[in-house]
Formats: sequence, C-alpha cells, structure tokens
Amino acid sequence: MCGIWAIFGSDEDVTKYIHCALTIAHRGPDAFRIENIHHYRNCCLAFHHLAIMDEVYGMQPMRIKSMPHIWMVYNGEIYNYKKVQEEYGFAYETESDGEAIIHLYDNFGMARAAAMLDGVFACCLLDLKAGKVFVARDTYGVKPVFRLLRKDGFLAVSSEGKGLMGLLQSNRDSIEPCLPGYYEEYDIAKTGKVTPVVQHQFHHFENLPIWRNIDNKGHPNKEDGIYSNIRHLFTEAVRKRLLSNRRMGCMLSGGLDSSLTAAIVVKLAGEAGIKYPIQTFSIGMDDSPDALAAKKVAKHLGTEHHAVPFYPEEGIEVLEEVIKCLEIYDIMTIRGTVAMYLLSRYISQATDTVVIFSGEGSDELAQGYIYFHKAPSPQDADADSRRLLRYISFFDVLRADRTTSAHGLELRVPFLDHYFTSYYLSLPADLRAPKNGVEKYLIRKSFAKRHLIPEEILWRPKEGFSDGIASAKKSWYEMLQESIESKVTDKMMEKAPHRFPFNTPTSKEGYYYRQIFETHFPGQAKWMPYFWMPKWIKANDPSQRTLENYKDTTHQN
Repeated sequence: MCGIWAIFGSDEDVTKYIHCALTIAHRGPDAFRIENIHHYRNCCLAFHHLAIMDEVYGMQPMRIKSMPHIWMVYNGEIYNYKKVQEEYGFAYETESDGEAIIHLYDNFGMARAAAMLDGVFACCLLDLKAGKVFVARDTYGVKPVFRLLRKDGFLAVSSEGKGLMGLLQSNRDSIEPCLPGYYEEYDIAKTGKVTPVVQHQFHHFENLPIWRNIDNKGHPNKEDGIYSNIRHLFTEAVRKRLLSNRRMGCMLSGGLDSSLTAAIVVKLAGEAGIKYPIQTFSIGMDDSPDALAAKKVAKHLGTEHHAVPFYPEEGIEVLEEVIKCLEIYDIMTIRGTVAMYLLSRYISQATDTVVIFSGEGSDELAQGYIYFHKAPSPQDADADSRRLLRYISFFDVLRADRTTSAHGLELRVPFLDHYFTSYYLSLPADLRAPKNGVEKYLIRKSFAKRHLIPEEILWRPKEGFSDGIASAKKSWYEMLQESIESKVTDKMMEKAPHRFPFNTPTSKEGYYYRQIFETHFPGQAKWMPYFWMPKWIKANDPSQRTLENYKDTTHQN
C-alpha cells in the first residue's frame, strides 16, 4: 500500500501544498519523496513508499534510464510483470513490478498497456515527449485514486480524497474518485496546464484480461469441470499474490471467504518454502460467532493465531477516526470498518506482518448476502451481483483498503482476481444462485471434502462482519444505536432533508455519521453514490441480523 499524489498547472509554487501530500503519509510510512517536474511550471509528483518488493529502486517517482521522458507514480501490484518481460524482452532496470507499466506504455500506448496488466493499481504517468498525462485505476478499484480538475487547467491527483481537500478554492471545485477500469488522458502545455482528452474504459470486470496466462481445464457444462476450474483459478489467484519481500498474514473472521483464503495461503506458502509461520488475525467479543469459528480454523490450519478482543466502548471511541479514514458515511460500511480498523492497528503495532490477505469480493461475486435467498429469479440475482461488483470500490473494497492503509499495511484480495471473476460470471445464472437454502453454494461445493478447512466452516451460514464480531445475544449495531441515540435529536432528524438533500440520512445513526463526515469533508457527499441496503426484502436497517430470513439460513450440504 503506497500513496501517490501529483499537481499539474498550479498558478503558485507547488511547495506551498506539500502539507496536502502529507495527509496521506500513512499509506507509505517507509519513505517520502517529491519531485518538481522542471519541464513544466509548478508541476510535481510525490510518493509515500511502503516497501514490498524492491526496497531501493522501488522508490518513486519512477524514471528509468532508457526512457527518461516518462515519469510515473504508482500504487499496486502487477502480478504478470515477469511474464510481460519474458514475452517482449523488456530490459528491466529495477526489481519493481510497476516498471512493467512504463515499458508497456512506451511500446503499446496506454489503452493496450492498461488492458494487459494483471494486477491492481492506481497510477499517474507523465510523458514529456508526447506532452501527455495519464491517470489509471484497476478494474475493481482495489487501489484508490481521486482527482481535482479545474476549468483553468489545474489538475491534482491523490490516493485519497483528503489529499486534495486543501486544494479546494471554491464550491465549484469538485474532487471525484476516478472510475475503476478506466484511464483518463490529458494534454499538458508548457505552462503545466492540462486539457482533458478522453476517459477510456480499458477493461470491464465481465471480460477476461488481454493477457491470458492461466489454462482453464474442464468443460463449462460439466459439473466436475466447473468445480475443478473454480478450485484451480482461485488457487492461482492466491498464488500470484504471494509476491512479496515482507511477511504475509491473513485476516480470519471464521467465515467461508477468509477461511478458504487463509487455507490456500498456508498451503501455497508451505509449497513455496516460506519459512516463517503464517499469522492469522481475528477480532471479536469472547463469545462472538466469528471469534469462535476463527479459532477452529486457525487450529485446523496450524497458524500462529492472534485473537484480538473487541470492546464496544473502544469501537465507539474510534468512530470519528474511522469515518475520517474511510471518507464515507455509509452505515453498514462504518459498522464493519470499526473492527477491521482496530484489527489492522493491532497487526501494525504488535507484529511484523505487513502483507494482509482478506476475503473481500466473494459476497458480491458469489451472491453471499442473505437477501439473495429472496431474489425473484437466478437472473435477478445475477443482475444484482454484477451491480454490487460495479460499485464495490465504494463499499467493501474501500473499507478493506482504508483500514489497512491507515496502518501501513498492504492488502491482497484474491476473490477479485480478473481470471477468477470473469470465469465465475460466465457460468449459467442458475448455477451461481443460492441452492438448497445455501448462499455461495457453488463455491462451497467446489471445495467440499477437500479438507482445506473444517466442513462445518465450509458450510457455515453467512454472518455479516459487523454482526459476527459481537455477542450472539446483542449485536454491535444495537450497541452503536444506543450510544448515538442521545447525540441526535428528533428536531435534527426533521431538518435532515434540508441540511443533507443528497443521500439524506433516515436514522439517527446515519445522521451522526454524516455530521462527522461533513466536518472533515464538507461538500463531498457525492463520493458515495447511495446507502448500502439489501434488496427484495423489507428492511429498515442493513444488518444481516435484522432480516426476516436470518434465522432460516441453516446450511445442509
């Protein structure tokens, strides 16, 4: 996890704005560098470094000797960087996987270069020779990037929105997250001023990437072949993400997604000869469903397990920190983020693990939320799964990125691997829908009787992260609402539509979060498109435990 930041076309000396760049220093605690681009007036690129691969030459802004006209700041991992080198004979000058972007761009242009990348990334590339600036973001938006563009030709780029707040000059200025799967192209004049040229979609999550380096075995209409393909593709998704010179570990909730991810990490790490024990991390109250399940999985896998206690009082105390970290005011996201934030803080402070695997993406891809049981048809379920994936960068992916980056950790999410997701979505809709009262049935069946994780965990019903951390007797959301009740009055709620006309909060909890958000990010409510809520079911609250079919989801394989 690194932080990128850039300014083009400033009317003032860019050193005046270094304090803005420093607001995202948590993303790269190992080093910081800022470079003025002397070919243009008042332009600069800045980088906060979290060393994962090449600790020396991986420092940025990147500029290699063979192509000195190209400057780049980049955050992410390119998993096929060695395959790219072998295929085209590129002479890499560093051990940084990001160097592949420069070579591909110089040989094929940005559209094809971005489409050929197998990985997650956010980058800002400046081509002095062509007079171009490019900003690109990976398919699911696993790596964040925001931009501020003014009509006078000023452009600023930052990994997080907070890095641009100090650059706002008027209410007409708009900070926006760059779209996942797109790159933006700008012409840059000698003055440093930019002119937008095109916003181009280089990849859609439903399509395979251009670079096809994984062989799918089995025929799609043969059940055994499908199970084999799912196992193979997910295993390869984990394998490529073992790319690291820093210690790796896994967040472990005790649910299907994180448990399966951890099991394959442990298996492949052993095969790769990694000497240190894999650490797993869970958080929850003593009798929480997640804490108990995570201990069973850790024992089965033989990991060095860290069970972090969750104290509701501590969670309530860090709410403002969490919302500032998230840059969002969604109720469901904030509830789940509190525990993940505290767990990330523990990992950073108490261990030397830096690279963290997690199970984000599975619920969206494999229809894992309980409300999918109420879908009118498999086709409706399929459509909503694709909707969730399209907006995942605003919710679960955002939560996972911000909580880990806030504490200098690097996140890996194999369930959002391009090859795995595009194959899974290519399967018939009825195969991917809940079956026999079991959500994510196809994933579970694919790994059944493989002994990777205990069968009781493999078939464990869905438990929302913000619910699973708390006691079965009383949910975390109930504790939050009790704490917030006296902080928001009925009169404040009556005026909510006038004060917050966009995404108006309908509960005191939502109002409280929105107040905190507006304190730190006034006028930026549109960073979030809508509130996350279940479909096809009457619900006034996004918690899984409030749904009428919550207790009915008992899984039988």
